[in-house]
Amino acid sequence: MNTNNIQSLSLDELEKLAASIRAFLIQSISQTGGHLSSNLGVVELTIALHYVFHSPQDQMIFDVGHQSYTHKILTGRMDQFSTLRQKDGLSGFQKRKESIHDPWEAGHSSTSLSAALGLAIARDMQHKDHQVIAIIGDGALSGGMAFEALQDIGSKQRKMIIVCNDNRMSISENNAGFERGFLDRSLFASCGLDYVGPLNGHDLKALIQTFESIKDHQGPIVVHVLTQKGKGYPLAEIDMEGNWHGVGPFDVASGKMKKSGYSWSALMADALMELAQTNEKIVAITPAMAQGSKLYGFQKAFPDRFFDCGIAEQHAITMASAMAQGGIRPFVSVYSSFLQRAFDSLLHDASRMDLPIVIGVDRAGLVGADGETHQGVFDIRMMEMMPHMILSQPKDGKEARNLLYTAFLQKHPFAIRYPRGGVEKTDTAFERIPIGSWTKKIVGSHPFCIVITYGPKVDVLIQKAKEEKLSLVVVNARFFKPVDEKMLAALDQMDLPILVWETDQIGSLSDVIRRTIWKPITVIGIGDHFVEQGDIPSLEKEEHIDVDTVIRVVKKRKTSIL
Repeated sequence: MNTNNIQSLSLDELEKLAASIRAFLIQSISQTGGHLSSNLGVVELTIALHYVFHSPQDQMIFDVGHQSYTHKILTGRMDQFSTLRQKDGLSGFQKRKESIHDPWEAGHSSTSLSAALGLAIARDMQHKDHQVIAIIGDGALSGGMAFEALQDIGSKQRKMIIVCNDNRMSISENNAGFERGFLDRSLFASCGLDYVGPLNGHDLKALIQTFESIKDHQGPIVVHVLTQKGKGYPLAEIDMEGNWHGVGPFDVASGKMKKSGYSWSALMADALMELAQTNEKIVAITPAMAQGSKLYGFQKAFPDRFFDCGIAEQHAITMASAMAQGGIRPFVSVYSSFLQRAFDSLLHDASRMDLPIVIGVDRAGLVGADGETHQGVFDIRMMEMMPHMILSQPKDGKEARNLLYTAFLQKHPFAIRYPRGGVEKTDTAFERIPIGSWTKKIVGSHPFCIVITYGPKVDVLIQKAKEEKLSLVVVNARFFKPVDEKMLAALDQMDLPILVWETDQIGSLSDVIRRTIWKPITVIGIGDHFVEQGDIPSLEKEEHIDVDTVIRVVKKRKTSIL
């Protein structure tokens, strides 16, 4: 596959190039995992952009950057695809340090228009004359930030091109009203933008002719293209639930995923459905993450109690808060790294008014291959400072079910965080958990150290201590807020050193403990930096938050005592 100097290729050669890139993407992603459907849908569009414009002089911003795989191929990174989303490998998003062809980077949607306007202003202030092009999907237009940018772009009238990639999908099928029929000339004209389209986003000739005709256009212009998400792979083409949006390794012929199992997301969704059967006020809300959060079962069982509000996390939290004020009991399922975008709504609406929404903080902690933009290691510190907020994490499936049950029995904002990955399926009877309570397990007969941790690492540590024949007090700090002050006081009185094992940003749990007890504590956690991509065990070892590091520190503590 020759991707050099595509401007010299004929139309027939460009179409052959598109077919070979599509085949390469299917085969390569089947081995590494990655974002499949979104990239299959923009092959011709990306080729046309690179045919008419000249990267890196002309700056291309893909929103979200996960649809930039063809762009990466055309800018010389094809031979790195075997390392996609692996440690020290090719990023699954645009990455500035990876290539000069990546002028911006984002793992969350709806930022490209603001970024493009900023780059256009910077260009004009320096009297330069290159193009700035934002490629934004229709799903990303459901994010409020995109509309803020559209209004400002219209008012400032800077030269730039907005390519609206309209496939009627975000991850799964779009639900926002304008996406179901109002994404046309009038929408953009109301913002003061010129408009061309809609075009067939897989017709290379039409795309090239259109881009050639508008590349010297003065002021902002929208090119509206219609594409098919998943084009070229039949299973992805017919997928309306987002199953082929982001995938792990899979068998191309059968479509069978090579890794599957019962997840924390599925466990929480199943428990929610069970509770909703006896409480008709329980509803589920998702900001376009129904597939990842495993809420399609809830949607089918309770279609009138399921609300997908599009890629709009801030709106989701405020809407849920108002529902709670109106007497409904909403559960909002949102990834940890996406919840950051709703900080103001959490603080100003849910927390300040002390409204009983339940937040399922999915993908909490390290998530691995998606890298810095997706590692969910900041939400504890973000929410712990909010008055009225209750913040928890279960160690296993039974505790997760019970925390969810407890959350609906009380009247404050209540967040339950849980990691990406598998968990043992359970359907134990629901039991109420005293809010703020911790539990502890004494391993061995003469403990020499107290280790306070949370989540699945509790049982991991207990098992490892038994294997190493170490006698410890292992504390399950299942609430970050409020903490178990009674247990902390008792631990403070024990003549034992205390180690806090955090698998999130350092200070998430330890700072709360330091405000409660006076005894010096040792802390293991992620430092003041962003964690890059890689498999989770490798990242834990690199960040020194793996169980083996904890055991080494504990053993050193034992030696110093002796």
